Amino acid sequence: MSDSKFNQPLSGNAMPRTGGPATMMRLPSQETAEGLDVCFLGIPMDIGTSNRPGTRLGPRQIRDESRMIRPYNMATGAAPFEHLQVADIGDVPINLFDLKKSVEIIAGHYREVLSHGALPLTLGGDHTLTWPILRAMAEKHGPVALIHVDAHSDTNEEMFGETAAHGCPFRRAWEEGCLLNDKVFQIGLRGTGYAAYDFDWGRSQGWTVIQAEECWHKSLAPLMAEIHKKIGDAPVYLSYDIDSLDPAFAPGTGTVEVGGLTTMQGLEIIRGCAGLNLVGGDLVEVSPPYDPTGNTAVIAANFLYEMLCACISARTRAAAVATGVAPSE
Repeated sequence: MSDSKFNQPLSGNAMPRTGGPATMMRLPSQETAEGLDVCFLGIPMDIGTSNRPGTRLGPRQIRDESRMIRPYNMATGAAPFEHLQVADIGDVPINLFDLKKSVEIIAGHYREVLSHGALPLTLGGDHTLTWPILRAMAEKHGPVALIHVDAHSDTNEEMFGETAAHGCPFRRAWEEGCLLNDKVFQIGLRGTGYAAYDFDWGRSQGWTVIQAEECWHKSLAPLMAEIHKKIGDAPVYLSYDIDSLDPAFAPGTGTVEVGGLTTMQGLEIIRGCAGLNLVGGDLVEVSPPYDPTGNTAVIAANFLYEMLCACISARTRAAAVATGVAPSE
């Protein structure tokens, strides 16, 4: 594969997996998204967090735990590095002392990424970061469909009197007109709340809310097939909060809730996005200080790889539109 025109992850046969570059999947790094189909980038932020801190360390730990991922997807047959130019473009230089300023920095950074036509996959970082990303996405693509996987709805009006926080991003994105309300899907919501309205606010906007109890003991492949039909060709953003998983699988996060999804269901959700018009995705809320075995970051790294695999058809479609050639799929 050394003569491929596409970047390749550094092979474990060429360099021990405990060595090599500290990039996502040990891919080449570059400073911008120029020339890329897909880019990995991190947002090392936890200043929007309301409970356990540590997600500012998430991107680095996810990169480290991605070192075992190989380029070919044995389950789906996807081979992203045979079709896509991918690199790690580093981290967004946020301001760790000013959350509101960081929101503006993130939005500006993603405008620049999207100007190159690259599809960004983000390593978080607390969930506040999805709001400015969606702002940049809407400026580029118009309002987008959303698949939001999480234990929490993240639609608070405010937290401690502040409108920027990891419990508020989707309320802010809705206020700014970033979302296609009939194509928003929240999966895995659960736990305690202050009132039924905590989950019903989204429903009142026309969103589809699938609580965790509806997912117990079943495959989510049929759900994703239904979502696929409802979204159609609309541009769609995937936001995956690791706390959607039960803490038995992913304890390393700030706001754990019992009764969550399994890793198998998480894979079904992400793999079920293949064929959609994906314009970006994120994996957020990994907190290494609460992840002593590293398993939470391992899951996060693999889920981001699965997102990359799901992007293949989306980038094929985008390339076809750009060249005026009908996609082959």
